[in-house]
Amino acid sequence: MSDTQVQEKVTGHKRFERNVTLLGAAALVTVAIGGIVEIAPLFWIDNTIEPVEGMRPYTPLEQAGRDIYVREGCYACHSQMIRPFRDEVERYGHYSLAAESMYDHPFQWGSKRTGPDLARVGGRYSDGWHVQHLIDPQSVVPESVMPTYGFLADAPLEFEHIADNLVALSYVGVPYTQTDIEQARQDVIGQADPDTAPGDLVERYPGAQVRDFDGDPDRITEMDALVAYLQVLGTMVDVNSAAAQEVLAEESGR
Repeated sequence: MSDTQVQEKVTGHKRFERNVTLLGAAALVTVAIGGIVEIAPLFWIDNTIEPVEGMRPYTPLEQAGRDIYVREGCYACHSQMIRPFRDEVERYGHYSLAAESMYDHPFQWGSKRTGPDLARVGGRYSDGWHVQHLIDPQSVVPESVMPTYGFLADAPLEFEHIADNLVALSYVGVPYTQTDIEQARQDVIGQADPDTAPGDLVERYPGAQVRDFDGDPDRITEMDALVAYLQVLGTMVDVNSAAAQEVLAEESGR
């Protein structure tokens, strides 16, 4: 069979297999079309996250605890994203909703888990359990490979400039009010110090837990902040109600 006859028989997808340039051009066009379909609609909607009832920004104390959580690299071993798989839901609880991370900068998603997912750890254990776990992880979970964080109980929480953190977060869309910013320092004291009236903290941050978190009422420590943060994870939203709203929203958009 001559070369001319072979060329005549190269049709359909075989043309792409034999011509690298043509294959590259076709792949580029395909990816471009897919990208336009995925990205273009985002220019015509105000928000890609379906809001759910109960979500609020973190209190200044919880936000300080979150900053400590990120600083200490806790995210490297603990994700905060329960995927909609049966084994994950049965172990960790209802799958995570997008709205639950809407005020997280940066978010704590992922699937790398040396330790368990913490998306719904709030209220699952007592404050004392968390404190003991952070001081000596193996005393409560013998097989744990987690390092100790006992120094947090001795480290005074630095919150003189906590208002600046809220200002920065407001620039990226977290809806802190001017009152929240002005009262940020007092809110830290009011939430963690049992001898100080919390004022209107609970009105501005519904569901905020007000108490001494680390077992040492004489001072506010980094342990207070971290435990306050852990205890709020997964508690803001009634997931069953939110899930129903999410399904209804998806169905109405079809």
